[in-house]
Amino acid sequence: MTGTVVTVGSFDGLHRGHQAVIAEIVRRARERGLESLVVTFEPHPLEVVNPGAAPRLLSTAAEKRALLAETDADRVAVLEFTPELARLAPEEFVREILRDRFELAELVLGHDHGFGRGRSGDLETVRRLGEADGFRVDAVAPVLDERGQAISSTLVRTAVAHGNLDAAAGWLGRRYSVTAEVQRGAGRGRTIGVPTANLAPADPRKLLPPDGVYAVWVKGAGRGKGEEGRVGGMMNQGPRPTFGVEARGLEVHLFDFDGDLYGRTITVEWVRRLREVRTFPSREALVEQLAEDARSAEASLKLQEAP
Repeated sequence: MTGTVVTVGSFDGLHRGHQAVIAEIVRRARERGLESLVVTFEPHPLEVVNPGAAPRLLSTAAEKRALLAETDADRVAVLEFTPELARLAPEEFVREILRDRFELAELVLGHDHGFGRGRSGDLETVRRLGEADGFRVDAVAPVLDERGQAISSTLVRTAVAHGNLDAAAGWLGRRYSVTAEVQRGAGRGRTIGVPTANLAPADPRKLLPPDGVYAVWVKGAGRGKGEEGRVGGMMNQGPRPTFGVEARGLEVHLFDFDGDLYGRTITVEWVRRLREVRTFPSREALVEQLAEDARSAEASLKLQEAP
């Protein structure tokens, strides 16, 4: 038997609701001896059809590809979202893209999914297409949190924007993070005994929590893989007013680490906000505060180290 069990969506953040949909296509594909396929878009569709309403992203294109690669789906297809694609009617999208290009045998959608021109392709529309063209269509129920709320990208964005990192982590199934390359900075941290890894400027579309000093976990620093490869640290997110730097930056100090990270791509997970960004009257005052920040960060990481 040939064909694919497909799901379609933006999958921004790949939260627990998205994960449930992907797990379902994997299960169904394996039962039928078919291939499981995730179809997603770059850029986010709203960036094309209504840029003013486009949300800040929970996951950049590279981050989303990495997250999808960690799922059990057999294949991921990333479609360039263009004005031409946006103008396709639901019937055209399903038949010309999903059926003809990807050998659609079964389509599984999230409970509130809509696609095609003006998001007019709802579940009932697609079910009628399936009956006519001979493929199965089904929807996955929403994943609810402990309050009975349906987990969504919008819910996670609101939590991140307000600095509610624990709630965001609960809905994502992992800590909120950013992945970026380490670049050379001015070396100020090393002069005060707190060497830092300066991250390349974040994609302006990437949603960051409120600026401040954070306890963080860092992956990709070279200590093995997975959770065992994490290194604890603290990160200054925002300007560095004591040094007269107004530009927003991400600057990470790793604990118990002595290595060269320049040019390496790392992932930084926000754990807890320790304080706001402040201007200090002297370098000595800054160094004293950084020592206190380090103690607070290490305590926070120790509390949250267990899965």
